[in-house]
Amino acid sequence: MPDNTRRARDEAFWQTFADRYDVEPGPLNLENGYFGRMSRTVVEEYQRNIELINRSNSVYVRQRFEQGDSLKIRAQMAKLIGVPGDSIALTRNASEGLQSLIRNYNRLQPGDQVLFCDLEYDTVKGAMRWLARNRGVEVIEVEHAHPATFDSLLNTYREAFARHPRLKLMALTHVTHRTGLVMPVQAIAAAAKEHGIDVILDGAHALGQLEFDLTGLGIAFAGYNLHKWIGAPLTLGFIYIAPERLADIDPDMGEMHFPPTDIRARTSYSTPNIPALLTLPLVLEEHWAMGGAAAKGARLNYLRNRWVGAARQLPGVEVLTPDDPRLYCGITSMRFTRHTDQQVMVERLLNEYNLFTVTRSGAACGTCIRITPGLTTTADDMDTLTRALTELG
Repeated sequence: MPDNTRRARDEAFWQTFADRYDVEPGPLNLENGYFGRMSRTVVEEYQRNIELINRSNSVYVRQRFEQGDSLKIRAQMAKLIGVPGDSIALTRNASEGLQSLIRNYNRLQPGDQVLFCDLEYDTVKGAMRWLARNRGVEVIEVEHAHPATFDSLLNTYREAFARHPRLKLMALTHVTHRTGLVMPVQAIAAAAKEHGIDVILDGAHALGQLEFDLTGLGIAFAGYNLHKWIGAPLTLGFIYIAPERLADIDPDMGEMHFPPTDIRARTSYSTPNIPALLTLPLVLEEHWAMGGAAAKGARLNYLRNRWVGAARQLPGVEVLTPDDPRLYCGITSMRFTRHTDQQVMVERLLNEYNLFTVTRSGAACGTCIRITPGLTTTADDMDTLTRALTELG
């Protein structure tokens, strides 16, 4: 058994990490997919940085942060995904970055087609529809068959590529926020490349819980969050553009603070959350000390499989996310098949079992309840969920 897989089951080992987080008394949080907690030491560092910036104000920012510290932090973020430092630009979140990539993609002509699926984030869907209104392109929307398989996901795209020869651009989510489905990105991107279709990847939920080689995936454009599974404060993310493709994304609304050859011109220029950015060296240090995405992902998958294995046997519960290891991560969705209103069941999970979850809608397979354990979640917590599903189903 690989070391990370074995350690994923070691409650005492993971309790040493859970003890580093302060948790408010109240419901058990199974909605860790929204954003992650900062460790106690990161919170303390963040507070120190707030005080530093408040004291030193623009003197430090102009003399040191803009000229040196920000560049070092940027290089560390690039190292996180194994790309050159000049191929990323910091943003406030993945949504902001993805909107910029979509809005400024300059290889579209009126009559071209762009594509997204039912599982994309609503902000991404909205940005692609904005292209239709403002660039004269046609939007192609596809729905994925349920239950999904590796082949069905890939074939849905292959069929769409064959049916729509004017496709030039597509959105693709690495880990879908609705069901936790992990898309076969490498295979889909390779198929898209055969048809001359560019991919903009939403990696918001992937960074920190999935191991991946971005270059190996065949991705030239991507947006990420740092506040989900990396452990950073809110308001931090970044975009990636392959250096050889930089010219295909225009400077954002004519941004002139950086030259056109600098990726930072592809995002809006503003005063960032400097205290949050200054916490990133410590955040990354703790991420790697915990074992990085390999260790975090193994732990989250173990917690996921603990409740999913039992739920698969329950007659009144449908787990929507496949059990193919290539297609799932810690986030998984389900629904009660004997109850029409899933929001009512979310409220019952909270009121009767003290379990906090959320519904997600918009997928062709219907409304679901998203279950997302976190780094403070225990095996006993998953067993509490299993008992609740058994009694409510």
